[in-house]
Amino acid sequence: MIGQTISHYKILAVIGEGGMGVVYKAQDMRLDRPVALKFLPPDLTRNSEARERFIHEAKTASALQHHNICTIHDIDETPDNPASADAPAGGQLFIVMDCYEGQTLAKMIERRPLPVDQVIDIAIQIAQGLQAAHEQGIIHRDIKAANILIANGGIAKILDFGLAKLSRQTVLTQTGSTVGTVAYMSPEQALGNNVDHRTDIWSFGVVLYEILTGERPFRSEYEQAIIYSILNEEPKPIKELRLDVPPALELVVTRATRKDQGARYQHVAEMLADLRSLAEQLGSRTAIKQPSLEKPQPSIAVLPFANLSADPENEYFSDGMSEEIINALTKVEGLHVVARTSAFAFKGKNEDIQEIGRKLHVDHVLEGSVRKSGNRLRITVQLIKIADGYHLWSDRFDRMMDDIFAIQDEISLAIVDKLKVTLLAKEKGALAKRSTENLESYDLFLQGRYSLNKNTRESLQEAIEKFKEAISLSPDYAQAYAEMALAYNLLGFMYLLPANEAYPKAREFAQKAIEIDPANADAYVILANTKLFFGWDWEMAGNRFMKAIELNPNSAHARVYYAFHLLCLGRVNESLREMTIAYSLDPLRDPMMLGLVLLRSGRLQEAQEQFRKSVESEPKRAHALWMVGHIDVLGGRFEEGLATIRKALALSGNSAIILAGLGWCNAVAGKRDEAMKALEELRERSRREHIRPYFSAKIYSALGETDLAFEWLEKAYAEHDSSLISVLNDESVAGLHNDPRFNGLLKKMKLVKQN
Repeated sequence: MIGQTISHYKILAVIGEGGMGVVYKAQDMRLDRPVALKFLPPDLTRNSEARERFIHEAKTASALQHHNICTIHDIDETPDNPASADAPAGGQLFIVMDCYEGQTLAKMIERRPLPVDQVIDIAIQIAQGLQAAHEQGIIHRDIKAANILIANGGIAKILDFGLAKLSRQTVLTQTGSTVGTVAYMSPEQALGNNVDHRTDIWSFGVVLYEILTGERPFRSEYEQAIIYSILNEEPKPIKELRLDVPPALELVVTRATRKDQGARYQHVAEMLADLRSLAEQLGSRTAIKQPSLEKPQPSIAVLPFANLSADPENEYFSDGMSEEIINALTKVEGLHVVARTSAFAFKGKNEDIQEIGRKLHVDHVLEGSVRKSGNRLRITVQLIKIADGYHLWSDRFDRMMDDIFAIQDEISLAIVDKLKVTLLAKEKGALAKRSTENLESYDLFLQGRYSLNKNTRESLQEAIEKFKEAISLSPDYAQAYAEMALAYNLLGFMYLLPANEAYPKAREFAQKAIEIDPANADAYVILANTKLFFGWDWEMAGNRFMKAIELNPNSAHARVYYAFHLLCLGRVNESLREMTIAYSLDPLRDPMMLGLVLLRSGRLQEAQEQFRKSVESEPKRAHALWMVGHIDVLGGRFEEGLATIRKALALSGNSAIILAGLGWCNAVAGKRDEAMKALEELRERSRREHIRPYFSAKIYSALGETDLAFEWLEKAYAEHDSSLISVLNDESVAGLHNDPRFNGLLKKMKLVKQN
């Protein structure tokens, strides 16, 4: 077979051989990429009914797109007139799959069992893959150590989806069928009964037992003896075979392998949750912190101060007072301060203070009001303990505008004192630190930040003008430079300005802020963003994000962007950890970003829950609604998903990014004409507005037009399309990953997966 060409695949080498056939490494001559070919034994597909059933199963399995599942690209068969004597007989089915460098779990444990932390890492990945399959109603039926490949980089891939149902027809009766397959059978399989997703959970438990102990729980030289053991005997306790396995992990294996289906885990998601919890307890590198009500003590939320001034235009000032106190308190180590986004969610709402504490997971709340008349100020504040509503401290400041900085200092220091937080010398200095002493400049700065928080094209431009005015009066106003950098960053991030115009300005002003104040964490975040979205300087971006977090560990803003940076690099577990910390600091933040990380982690159901929450909290969030439909399409619920995306498109006013998303989903759903309509509309609109090339690339990818997809990816690269930074993990272009041109693109972007 080596050197032979079957269809347009040139056979290069044997990868492996088992009961389900021989696997070869081959070169796809048409697309110039390496693939794996699995030739199935003729006796498994000789029966026409079995053959059709298998093809149906394999087609279903080929729809699975998940980073822990080996992708099936094609099903083909050998010609009736083989090219040589050693070629397979005509009409023999073979499957075309992704080809990975690595080895199976069965091979890895030949010498010794795996370390516990590695087992947990692999188990979490397998569970993620199974969860994705089960969510689409697909059962593997033949999970075993030989069907789990650990690719280079430690990524687990589940092999042979779509084959097991065919093999089950003969595995108990066919001469020479593998003992290994029988050893992983669930009791219901062994009895020939109907099976559901819980049979995969059993087999998964058997795999965990084996890679922990180096032995299978049910063993014998004869298949019938193994079956008897599966049905009637209990395996030797893991603790008798290995002392370092935590009892909680042994319990996971035990629960997965209960003979009674009803006593097992009922869904792999339950098993996955236990594995993640165990990973966190053990401090494993795979640990993913789940959102929790446990927060550092003490904790506080500074609610937006009410504007009691006669002039409603003074709202910028009352909001600014709240933000200044929040920013000061975040610099105090050991004090958990809820971010502005979540605290300001209660603006204008007369909500019960205990309910606010519950939603924000804090023990204390600071309320206040501001009355400003000319240069005179009256500021009142109350520090309230959530548990009993008791006022720990309250005060009223009747002062002149000249005293505004002193008032802010007094309030911040009083809070720290009443919450019994010990201040370090550097923290005392940070609380009293201010970027300007010029009151007119400061007032302009507050107006600019008020406009910036509205987050529209017009308001961001207004903010920039106010910051420029503030800087003209205070040339060394570091925070004004940092906020102006943020405004330009947002204009670029929201595609309201061309990237080559927005990001260089953001970088310029962020660098200026750092020159003036090397401890300005906000400026480091923006500098990191310009390195990420525009410079594609992954190392420098990571260093700048970490510097920002070092300077201000309470910055949810820094952690969200750092999580996105990690996601772009394929470090999904680390990304989710950072995102979880960010949402603990900012619990009412729009959950879109958390949903995106969960989506790219393969946790589709959890991701969709976050996108639904986003829509529920703000029904006009078209992008979140689009993602709800996108996940339905990924799950094979095409009509439901497409209907949702069409609603999102209408809600967005025909947003180009959602139009492209609709085109991609139509292509995935097999609606080629509808996908082509989206491409044509994008092409037409590009004559009047800038349309990112990446949009067309992903639609062509879903249509199977690989050459055109890469043509548009090259355009995206040439234009420095910032969408391209997600290319490594974007499921929209997953079908391109095995093409050598994809690796070439990654190399040009200096983007190498780090997990």
